[in-house]
Amino acid sequence: MHIRTSFPYETAHEDLWIPLPDGTRLYARVWRPLTEERVPALLEYLPHRLTDRTAPRDWQRHPWYAGHGYASVRVDIRGHGNSEGVPADAHTQEELDDGVEVVNWLAAQPWCTGSVGMFGISWGGFGSLRIAALAPEPLKAVVAVCSTDDRYDNDVHYAGGSVRAAGLHARSAATLASAALPPDPAHVGEVMWRDMWVKRLQAVEPPVHTWLEHQTRDAYWRHGSVRENYGAIRAAVLAVGGWHDPYRDTVLRLVEHLPPDRVRGVIGPWSHHYPDRDRPPGPAIGFLQETLRWWDHWLRTPATPAPGPGPGPGPGPGPGPGGIMAEPLLRSYVMDARPPATTYPVITGRWVGDPVWPSPTVTRVTYALQGDPVTVRSPQHTGVDAGRTVPHGHDADLPPDQREEDARSVCFEFEVTEETWVLGRPAVRLRLTSHSPRGQVIARLCDVAPDGASTLVTRGVLNLSARHGSDRATAWVPGATEDVLVELDPIGHAFPPGHHVRLAVSSAYWPWVWPQPGPETGFTLDPAAGVLELPVRARESDPAIVFEEPEQSAPLGAASPATLDEPRPERLLVHDVAKGEWRLETDLRHEGTRIHPDGLEVTEDVGESYTIDESGPLSARARSAWSVRFHRPGLPWDARVTTRSELTCSEREFIASDEVICRDGDEVVFHRTWEKRIPRTAG
Repeated sequence: MHIRTSFPYETAHEDLWIPLPDGTRLYARVWRPLTEERVPALLEYLPHRLTDRTAPRDWQRHPWYAGHGYASVRVDIRGHGNSEGVPADAHTQEELDDGVEVVNWLAAQPWCTGSVGMFGISWGGFGSLRIAALAPEPLKAVVAVCSTDDRYDNDVHYAGGSVRAAGLHARSAATLASAALPPDPAHVGEVMWRDMWVKRLQAVEPPVHTWLEHQTRDAYWRHGSVRENYGAIRAAVLAVGGWHDPYRDTVLRLVEHLPPDRVRGVIGPWSHHYPDRDRPPGPAIGFLQETLRWWDHWLRTPATPAPGPGPGPGPGPGPGPGGIMAEPLLRSYVMDARPPATTYPVITGRWVGDPVWPSPTVTRVTYALQGDPVTVRSPQHTGVDAGRTVPHGHDADLPPDQREEDARSVCFEFEVTEETWVLGRPAVRLRLTSHSPRGQVIARLCDVAPDGASTLVTRGVLNLSARHGSDRATAWVPGATEDVLVELDPIGHAFPPGHHVRLAVSSAYWPWVWPQPGPETGFTLDPAAGVLELPVRARESDPAIVFEEPEQSAPLGAASPATLDEPRPERLLVHDVAKGEWRLETDLRHEGTRIHPDGLEVTEDVGESYTIDESGPLSARARSAWSVRFHRPGLPWDARVTTRSELTCSEREFIASDEVICRDGDEVVFHRTWEKRIPRTAG
């Protein structure tokens, strides 16, 4: 990582309020080049607290953009951080309308040329796409990283119609805790911060209630998904993802459905983070330089060159022959085979370029399954070696050796006689007979080395009630036989000769997905009617695809003091043999206390556990506990938030329990509990 300290422009930053039509003010931080000329504006708009939570990350990129002649702006959405208003459900129409107002406000500033770009990762990238679908005139370009275009089936809520157990529960618990956090009196004032906080707390609700009330892809999810109407997006889109990120489908769909003259896609080996960060798996790339090429192409024209004396960053194509729009429509990384591990500093491979998607260089190759009919009834703890739902580059993120999981599944193998590159979305067609009205099938694709080590390549889930479409729940007729299609997540992987492709099929995958109710949720599989479809790509790498080395601006300088506490394992699997119970405990690695340069001390501690036992699927239990403390010794200010969330089930209901306790010093200013029973209509 190169830390850049010298830029074409000197910069300054300021915090300010952006007014909305209803009188609410959003808190913003603006980095600008010191020039008398107008400049384009870049906006990152999300709820994750710009003065503390994202401050270290913000300082890696916003000053960098400002140093290259852009006004780079970070804004907290309504009801979060130091912004006024109250929190609401994720990605509401109000949040989007506010975002449009912010875009228009930036374009109207005397220091702005009137051209605006939006960027972000996860929530920020998704919000950028959704605001682009509303087509505010000043918004010319978007960079969306690790973002979804379909909130129902390409987010943490559902997979193939099944409830994502760890994903949905953990996201709800995290969102609840985040919504309960206070504004900072150092920024909003020592008098008004508590009134803002109490008003905010009165609006807090656990998101899990809403998410589980919509167990099929209904109007609630369609409203939140740009997949419903790609044609509404008028801005140019650079879509970036990673093969170890759950949102990678979005990149492939955007390059397929948006006009090729205003979209480009990049998929590397990365997990859920910006690809310039030194987080495994690498290699990292010069992401900021690549996005600068994008901004220079779309936000600068010959009529609006770079400001100030000298050439500056200037208009036009940027590095590389023909500029960024001369790059292939899709640049993707085909990863080499590797031994199973929970982390990889670097995954070797090669970059390939495709001018269109779907690509003529990719051919669907089918492999026929063989054997007699077999019963698939997996142990309840199948899935404990699935890895983290949303990997962030930690040591225990990725799935370990899959041999134990394979032993809990029904497997089919195919010998690799010559190197085979897979690029895209594999699929499995199966003929099933089930004696239960409910069930699910999980398919995993593994790379098996000559020594027997099994590395997970990709996987897919199908809730059998969603076999005719995720917008409806169709019960299986007990005893009936049907053909089903299970789509796996897309991947770029090279199988070497001498290895085997292993297809593993199971009826359970905890805690990746919530188990279906009923004592007989397995099924009979007839291999004679089944096939595995692999998208096999021509073995042609593209040596012209190169990226600069990672570069960022100087870090914020927040410190994490050493602690004497024994660190908890990131992922700990406990098997109580006597009880027949399996418990997976996870630590989200929030690094304890972080001290910011302005004296703010932030301490976060998060623990999750997922439990199931051999008695059956109704034993499933998910728990999360959050503790967050904000402390400013100089004010003095000491605010604490603790939350507890739990999700269990009966045969007919989900049972969600939540608690929030907020303290100002020793005084409890808010305490509320919720318990809600939600019918199991499809999940």
